[in-house]
Amino acid sequence: MKNVFKKLLFSAIAAALIVPVAQAAGLKIGVVPGAYGDTVAAAAKEADAQGLKVEVIEFTDWTTPNVALNAGDIDINYFQHEPFLDNAIQKQGFKLKSVGVGLLGNIGLYSLRHKTVADVPQGGKVGIPSDPVNQGRGLLLLQKAGLITLKPDVGYLGGLADITDNPKKLQFVETEGPQLVRITGDVDLAIGYPHFIVAAKAFDPSSGLTYSGIEDDRFAIRFVVREDRADDADIQRFIQIYQNSPAVREVAHKGFSDDERLYALAWTRQP
Repeated sequence: MKNVFKKLLFSAIAAALIVPVAQAAGLKIGVVPGAYGDTVAAAAKEADAQGLKVEVIEFTDWTTPNVALNAGDIDINYFQHEPFLDNAIQKQGFKLKSVGVGLLGNIGLYSLRHKTVADVPQGGKVGIPSDPVNQGRGLLLLQKAGLITLKPDVGYLGGLADITDNPKKLQFVETEGPQLVRITGDVDLAIGYPHFIVAAKAFDPSSGLTYSGIEDDRFAIRFVVREDRADDADIQRFIQIYQNSPAVREVAHKGFSDDERLYALAWTRQP
């Protein structure tokens, strides 16, 4: 009788230990505020209805999501394009890999002081991303607008030191990308990310003086995982849910102020 009791007790303890593990199973996905995070949240609801538990974790910067992913604290992050990821891997030695493509967001030049780029005064202040790759992308947009000239063929890897001509003697205010929307009113001109502008409810995201265009798919946001999780079935399943979800498309459109000039569904543009 005692042996039977011991076996029952052991089974009960084992069951108690197993249940929390089963409840904790699922995916943790790191995002940033705005359309990227909101679309992941929409896909997470659909995944949950299909038996795949997904926890969405919001970050407010562009550094911590990769640190957390590399450390194994989250399973996926969804906030960065491929050039940004490549730079992070090169600089930090992260063992990360892109496993799927998502939204392609436009960037623009915004001003709450001037109606045209030509109105920006001599010595005007320009808000620009502080990280290397997005700064380069912003500088290309400033060059497209005729405000500066960069060294030939520097591309998106250009920095302030690569400016060869700055006829208006513009002063550059380097700020982390997600925070640019908050300083736009304090400068003459700022690089802007429409999804952050919508999330902050700061001003009209369709009021950009000029835009970068959405022809370059390398700037599409990626689903990124640790290298050793690249073939994970649940991760691939979630990406499929995301890319095939009508709710994701609806939330994305709203997240970019219902303006199709500001974004594209990059996965629909791939062969």
